[in-house]
Amino acid sequence: MPKIETETIINAPIEICFDLSRSVDLHKISTSKTKEYVFAGRKKGLLEAGESVTWRAKHFGVWQNLTSKITNFEYPFYFSDEMVKGAFHSFKHEHRFETKEGKTIMKDIFDFKSPFGVIGAVVDKIILTNYMKAFIEERNQVIKDFAETGKWKDVLDIEKT
Repeated sequence: MPKIETETIINAPIEICFDLSRSVDLHKISTSKTKEYVFAGRKKGLLEAGESVTWRAKHFGVWQNLTSKITNFEYPFYFSDEMVKGAFHSFKHEHRFETKEGKTIMKDIFDFKSPFGVIGAVVDKIILTNYMKAFIEERNQVIKDFAETGKWKDVLDIEKT
């Protein structure tokens, strides 16, 4: 089962980084290349514990639906989402946050497995691991940009200073 781990250092409060990471609105912005939109579930705002959302997106030229659910939630330090239904055999995406020297350290741990046994494992190794890592890192750069520049106010309904 492949595991992707990334770390992003953000010069912004932990609460803003946490909220941007679970914002449906920011997710739409950060995944515009794959034309993601909400097919079912929460359509805007912040995902909360126990909530599900179904995304429709175009990956590798094919439209796909993926439903994930927030399975663990500890504001503002940790949440995880897990696939309920979709193209993967399984996935779990952990989002960890900590403050160090006045900055937020955002860590992503993404465990996934493709269907189709040995063929899926080969696809994971050759294609999907790099694709998903780049996808997560690109999304995290959008979170960093919004958090550090104040654009977060455009997507979060709460006023933070």
